Order: sequence, then structure tokens, then C-alpha cells
Amino acid sequence: METMQRLASQNAVVIFSRSSCCMCHTTKTLFVELGVTPAVYELDRHPRGAELEAALARLVGRRPSTATVPVVFIGGELKGSTREIMALHLRGDLVPLLRKEGAIFGTF
Repeated sequence: METMQRLASQNAVVIFSRSSCCMCHTTKTLFVELGVTPAVYELDRHPRGAELEAALARLVGRRPSTATVPVVFIGGELKGSTREIMALHLRGDLVPLLRKEGAIFGTF
């Protein structure tokens, strides 16, 4: 859990993902299209991926055997999965939050 918290707080936007997950791809694409360069940790390619995924599952209240990813942190704070990120975006709250955390600049 310490490793996951440390990784989540090192960049403005951190996405824990799996390289073959379509919802992860959708979430990463949204951030890139908004001009964000997120730190992405592909758990299926990370040396401690299984351990990190178990910690994430506990954090978000899911069983490790269920789909745990994507899990997004903004400003070191857990924001959730694709559903929560898309809800923030549709409400118009995502871009201001990203600006506040220094993840994007300009007039997007």
C-alpha cells in the first residue's frame, strides 16, 4: 500500500491500468486529449503489479479477482475509475481540477 500511495502522489495525474483493458485505454485517451501527460502504471507489466492491484482493490472496496482498474489519482487523491472520471468531465469539473493540480495549462 505504501508503494501505491507513493506512486500516486508523485505526479499530478496517475493512472493504474492494465495494457489490455479497454476502459483503461478510454480513460488514458481522455487525459491525453485534454493535454495531460499522466503517469501510467500498467499493472500487468509492473514487477509488483499483483501486489499493487491487491492494494488498489482494497482501497476501492473491490475483490482482487474483479476488474480493479483503471484507478485514477489526481493531485495524490483517489478520484476513481472511468465512471467517476467521465462524470467529473461531463459535469465540467475535470478540467478545472486538472488546472488546479498543474496537469494542464491554457484555455482547453
